[in-house]
Amino acid sequence: MAHILIDLFSDTTTRPTPGMRKAMMEAAVGDEQRGEDPTVLELEARVAALLGKEKALFLPSTTMANQIAIKLHTQPGDEVILEADSHPVHFEGGGPGLISGVHLRTIPGRRGLFTAEQVREAVRSDLAIHSRSALLWVENTHNMGGGTVWPLDQLLSVCEAGRSLGLKLHLDGARLLNASVASGHPAHVLAEPFDTVSFCLTKGLGAPVGGLLAGSAEEIARARRYKQALGGAMRQAGIIAAAGLYALDHHVDRLAEDHRRARRLADALAKIDGIEIDPSHVETNMVFFRVRHPRFTSKTFLDALKQRGVILSQGRGGSLRAVTHLDVDDAAIDRAVAIIAELLA
Repeated sequence: MAHILIDLFSDTTTRPTPGMRKAMMEAAVGDEQRGEDPTVLELEARVAALLGKEKALFLPSTTMANQIAIKLHTQPGDEVILEADSHPVHFEGGGPGLISGVHLRTIPGRRGLFTAEQVREAVRSDLAIHSRSALLWVENTHNMGGGTVWPLDQLLSVCEAGRSLGLKLHLDGARLLNASVASGHPAHVLAEPFDTVSFCLTKGLGAPVGGLLAGSAEEIARARRYKQALGGAMRQAGIIAAAGLYALDHHVDRLAEDHRRARRLADALAKIDGIEIDPSHVETNMVFFRVRHPRFTSKTFLDALKQRGVILSQGRGGSLRAVTHLDVDDAAIDRAVAIIAELLA
C-alpha cells in the first residue's frame, strides 16, 4: 500500500497535538471510580457548564454515553423514536436491543432532519398491543445526513412536540460543537431542550479517547451505576481527561477551519467530471459525493484512492465521505483534489 498522504476517513483519526500530549503527561490523577481524580472532576464540571446541565459523567466513549442514556429513559419493550440513519441504528452494535431491550422506531428524514409532525405520527397510541413510545432522539450534527446542522426553530419545534407527547428527549451531540460553531448558537442553547446530552471529545476536538453524558444530578447519579455495570469505571483517568480539557481550551474555535476546508474540498470536487456533489449541503466538516464513471464503483474508487495515499470512507447508498479535521491543512485538500481528478481523467 502507498504511503498515506491524506487521511479523510473521519475526524476520529485526529492525533493528539504536542501540547495535548504535554497536558496529558502532566495531569493530576486519582482513582476515577471512587470520584477522586481531580482532572476528571474538572472536565465533568466544565462540560456540564458548557451544556447548561447540572452534572456530567466522563465515559470511555460517546457510544457508551448514548447507550446509558437509552437505559436511563426506557424500560424493556419501549420504543426510541429517531431518524432512520442515526448513529444507534447503524454504528452501536445493536446496543439498544442488547443492553436496554428496546425497539428503534425510525423516521425517514431529509439529510438527517425530521419534523414535529413526523414525531406526532410516530408516537404509538396508549394501547396494550403497542410498544410504549418513550424516548425521542436527535443527532446534531447528523453524521450520515452529511454533517447537517439542525436549524434552531426546527429543533425546538421537534422537542416541543416530543415533550407534549410525554417523551423523554436525548441529544446525540457527538459533534455538537461543530453545530454550535457553524450556527453561531452556544452549545447550551442547542442542548437546553433535552433531558440528556452525549458529548464526544475524540472527533473534531482531537482527543484520543473519551465522551461524556450530561443531564440532571439525579440522572447522572443513576448513569454512574450503569457506567459501573458496563465496565466503564476507570482508575487514573486524569491522563485522558486532560486531553479533553486541552481540547476545550484550544480546539473549539478552530472547528471553523475544518468547515472552511470541507467547503473548499466540495467546491473543487464539483468542478471534476465524474463527481456528483451539491456543495451547498456541506455545512460542517463532512463532504459526501458520488462517483459516476464507467471504470469505477464506489468500492473500487476507494481502493484506487487508497493506493494513491488518500483515505476516504463509504457512505450510504454508494456515496463516499470525506471528513476534514485538525491533521488536514489546505495543501492536503488541494493534493487530494488533484489525485481524485487524475484518477478520474
